[in-house]
Amino acid sequence: MLALALLLVLFTLALTCTLRVTRIRDIPTWRRYLPVALLLAAATASLLRAFDVPEVANTIAFPLNLAAIALSQREVAAQRTRESRRAIGDRATCTAGL
Repeated sequence: MLALALLLVLFTLALTCTLRVTRIRDIPTWRRYLPVALLLAAATASLLRAFDVPEVANTIAFPLNLAAIALSQREVAAQRTRESRRAIGDRATCTAGL
């Protein structure tokens, strides 16, 4: 039961992170949808358990979920850095004219 709860939390975290990245418009389209593709590949690999192929699911699904989360977090952090640099640059431009 604990393992199922952990998997549910991991999937929810991955889904939230990947959907957040798809809303970032400053990055190329392929980078916006790469975490979603990784998450869907992980879900597909997990579904292989239903067809009695647990080896592939056990080997691939968890690392793909982690990769989706890590990539999403990296993109969100990079976006925050870009926004803060933009804000600092705007403030410097506004105060330079005084």
